[in-house]
Amino acid sequence: MEVQIISQEIIKPSAPTPHHLRTYKLSGKDQIAALAYVPVILFYSPTNEMSSKNSDYLKKAFSETLTLFYPFAGRIKDVLFIDCNDDGATYIEAHVTCNMSVILQQPDIHQLEQLLPCKPDENLDELSTRVMLAVQVNYFDCGGIAVSVSISHRVADGSSLVSFVKCWAAISCGVDHHIVDGVVVDCTSLFPPQDLSGIKLHESFRNDNTYCKTVTKRFVFYGPKVAALRGKLSNGPYLDRPTRIEAVSALMWGAFVGEENESKKVYKVAAHNVDLRKRLDPPLPQHCIGNIIHTAMAKWPAKVVDYNGLAGKIHESIGLINNDYICQVYADSITDQGLLAQIVKDPNNWSLFGFSSWCKFPFYEVDLGFGKPIWVGTAMRLMPRGAFLLDTRDGEGIEAWVTLSEEAMLKFEKNPDILAYASVSPRI
Repeated sequence: MEVQIISQEIIKPSAPTPHHLRTYKLSGKDQIAALAYVPVILFYSPTNEMSSKNSDYLKKAFSETLTLFYPFAGRIKDVLFIDCNDDGATYIEAHVTCNMSVILQQPDIHQLEQLLPCKPDENLDELSTRVMLAVQVNYFDCGGIAVSVSISHRVADGSSLVSFVKCWAAISCGVDHHIVDGVVVDCTSLFPPQDLSGIKLHESFRNDNTYCKTVTKRFVFYGPKVAALRGKLSNGPYLDRPTRIEAVSALMWGAFVGEENESKKVYKVAAHNVDLRKRLDPPLPQHCIGNIIHTAMAKWPAKVVDYNGLAGKIHESIGLINNDYICQVYADSITDQGLLAQIVKDPNNWSLFGFSSWCKFPFYEVDLGFGKPIWVGTAMRLMPRGAFLLDTRDGEGIEAWVTLSEEAMLKFEKNPDILAYASVSPRI
């Protein structure tokens, strides 16, 4: 498979950003977000609607969408704010010298990375010169299209990404869009900016000796298997009935914990990123941008794996998060967050498995003018160990992109509990 760049340009907002909106302050949560791009890839079947005219419509709609999401067309200054200077976002068109079925028969993260405008972990040291947003429209020999969108994590979380893509799709199709007010909100009062000089929050995990020797594989839990798993984990002492995410997360965490019991790690923790927009009082608009998330930490003290217990701990950690909890946690410092702070300071005693979920995000509804996606993927890894969760196309199952050390992955993919409910790297 070869990806040949057809064109590359910088697209600016269709209308200039007013002077009084030129400065977008980064919140404390934005400041500590990973230096990475967050990518999504939308795959579309060949249709009769694809043409150069369609390409022009996409670019025009992209420009109009940037006007509403104007910080995405700016540049970061001094790690404190975005200069909304309308410098623009990267837009690439590329030809992929194969049929789309080559990728869909067994999606591989290394192939998916070739479809991105920039790698998720691309060097972001020179933040002031980096675009906040980049798009690559990939045209396959068969006529299929894969549209990849990558956004800087410093200005956006997964909810921000889906909001932008949904708005772009609505404008490109000429549909009346209602995302006008509430896209840009000031979260600095909720998460005050901090002086983070000398603090390297992500370095402790990058120094983990497994960080550079990882493998990422796709595990698919189809709807009927998820329903069966939820049934198996129900009516236990810790939890009556887990959600889809709680059940699948508990299964994967348990498989990992079971193997980790042989290690010298003292504490077992599962971390889930939780969207705060609807949990705050008053709630924030669901389509507003920024890193408006909190990491829920579930701790498992026992050596014996109990899936109902693990699901219960996950459920409890997420259920704690409400407006009062958030105000209390972030009252003093954005970096002093109890258990998470302990893990950052002393990672050697902690066995941390991270989860990030895009389940229920409406990516499968994104119609850019040639129908809805037949598959939604990503090339995001949760390092050095974790799982990135997305819906299956029918919304009933869960796809998990799992990253582990080479040794841990060999054990994980052969775990009988995992194999009972998941298919490893199946075709689309």
